[in-house]
Amino acid sequence: MTTEVGSGRVNVGEFAGKEFLLNLDRTERAEFYKLLDEAPWEGKTASGHWQVRDLCGHMIDVTESYLERFGMERAGQEAPPPLGLPIMASKLDEGAQRFRSFSKEQAITRLKTASDKMFEIFDGLNDQQWSGEIVNHAYMGPLPAYFYAWFQLIDYSIHSWDIKVGLGRDEPLSEAAAVTLIPVMLIVIQYTVDAQRAEGMKTRFGVEITGPGGGNWCISVDGTTVAYEQGATEGCPVVFTFEPSEFVLSTYQRRRGGTVAGDAELAERIRDLLFKI
Repeated sequence: MTTEVGSGRVNVGEFAGKEFLLNLDRTERAEFYKLLDEAPWEGKTASGHWQVRDLCGHMIDVTESYLERFGMERAGQEAPPPLGLPIMASKLDEGAQRFRSFSKEQAITRLKTASDKMFEIFDGLNDQQWSGEIVNHAYMGPLPAYFYAWFQLIDYSIHSWDIKVGLGRDEPLSEAAAVTLIPVMLIVIQYTVDAQRAEGMKTRFGVEITGPGGGNWCISVDGTTVAYEQGATEGCPVVFTFEPSEFVLSTYQRRRGGTVAGDAELAERIRDLLFKI
């Protein structure tokens, strides 16, 4: 996995970027907590059939899973084999909805308790541990510790957006969160290509992300094999141009954002390549 960094983007894979990422996580988490208080507990969201209570349940589920995996690693226990990304969406759906019997107060208290424990671990990671402590993710397998703080940024920022849409507020992700998530979105593109939709496909497409934290990438697709390199997009039959928030929300299939230059039919096929996670 590569995590290229643009001139206007902090490299959160380095220990020097730890404080920036954790501060950003805390900001997005605070917004999520605020929205949980404001929104109807069984209100609709932009996250499919999930209600507000399910987004809270999802955050309990994933945070407690992270705590369990860090605990196993630190106790020297062997983790089960990763389940793989194709099954992730259905498993997370089960995990999110298993807390529906909780009252709003019970669910939010449980989330905050788990999250506080998670951030104690994040805060305690030293220079070596930030990128050198390897923890087995339930679906993806071995990952450096900092990835879990990065994943928390995905969840808190995108699911806050989900609740806002349900409240009738169509607002972009914060610029800082969106820009910081660009590299991990490129990884998502690499590892979530649907095998059936990609069968027989061999092409390239360009992604241009505007702003000081953006950049240009040329992405090659050969079936389910995806590779990308940062640089010029000339020669790509399709080029997508996004603002940072549009790129993140489009990659996570919340919207079909951005503008398209080139083969429109191919562009629509590319947009449908990814399975949901």
